[in-house]
Amino acid sequence: MQESLEMLRIEKMEKIMPNRLDRGFYQHQEEFEAKALEVLRSGWYVLGKEVKNFENEFADYIGAEHCVGLASGLDALWIAFRILGIGAGDEVIVQGNTYIASVMGITMNGASPVFVEPDEYYNIDASKIEEKITCKTKAVLVVHLYGQASNMSPIVELCKRYNLRLVEDCAQSHGARFNGKVTGTFGDIGCFSFYPSKNLGAFGDAGAIVTNNAKIADDTRVFRNYGSEKRYYNKVVGANSRLDEIQAGFLRVRLKYLNDLAEEKRGICERYLNELNNDKIILPKIRTGATHIWHQFVIRTDYRDELIKYLDDKGIGTIIHYPIPPHLSEAYGYLGLNRGALPITEKYAETVLSIPLYNGMSREEQKYVIECINKF
Repeated sequence: MQESLEMLRIEKMEKIMPNRLDRGFYQHQEEFEAKALEVLRSGWYVLGKEVKNFENEFADYIGAEHCVGLASGLDALWIAFRILGIGAGDEVIVQGNTYIASVMGITMNGASPVFVEPDEYYNIDASKIEEKITCKTKAVLVVHLYGQASNMSPIVELCKRYNLRLVEDCAQSHGARFNGKVTGTFGDIGCFSFYPSKNLGAFGDAGAIVTNNAKIADDTRVFRNYGSEKRYYNKVVGANSRLDEIQAGFLRVRLKYLNDLAEEKRGICERYLNELNNDKIILPKIRTGATHIWHQFVIRTDYRDELIKYLDDKGIGTIIHYPIPPHLSEAYGYLGLNRGALPITEKYAETVLSIPLYNGMSREEQKYVIECINKF
């Protein structure tokens, strides 16, 4: 009887997706639609007041001197290293368990990634960086993965001691802090993605860099617009990587509510942390001094395939962030790193699983996910 009631409940309930972007839209639907019309009626669609205003507002939010809007988070990464003059023959230290775009930002400039294992918080293990530094090392790329700030104090000290550039990949950490300081403001450049699934998400591709260095900001503004400071006068061979006016407008709307949106997700994750209870899964940890904005809620289990199928049968979707670490991807086969080169990274890739988390997730949906996982 209990089993038949549960089956009836599953059939009636809409499938719970790993992420629901439409819920976030409906929360502020009128403002998004009004902004779209405002931009469309303005007649100005590239590098206008919406971009300028968003850049100023986001810089203020982050606590940086400058923000430069770009076309995507990947563009933010590769352009950052290009502006810093890092290229062929140079090495950049980065954690092994990141999304492949982080590594592409390095290699698209001809530089080589040097991988470091992650710590128990899924971020770069700061204690393992120094042993990777060589005469070719020019920078450290810190990725604040899943929304939690990395252990920045020892990394900043190392970069100062060895005169290394420090770039932060903040694609998943909008507003996260370490010891009160916001991610993206520790190093030379902070790189952001505003892909729709991010906590501060646009309605298409979008990105930005933040910096406290006026020259870096000015050089990036020139580079993003074909290398042109003045129309048809090109200083350098640049790129076409401009944040659209309409996306900037949408981001301005969402930025007003970002703290509230982050608090909503924090509440969901606190409920997960308090109510999930299954000895077959490992819950995420929060580092002392760090804040977590919960871009993803990532558990680990040695029974991942079984759990994915079980939850799918219950009408609950999941996603793996990320199943193949960059060093084992076909794209980076030329690096010659085989399985076993980064055992912690590889173990995480085999066991991590992101469960449903999104703004607008109902209490009933949360309860159902918790109940199902606890019964697994």
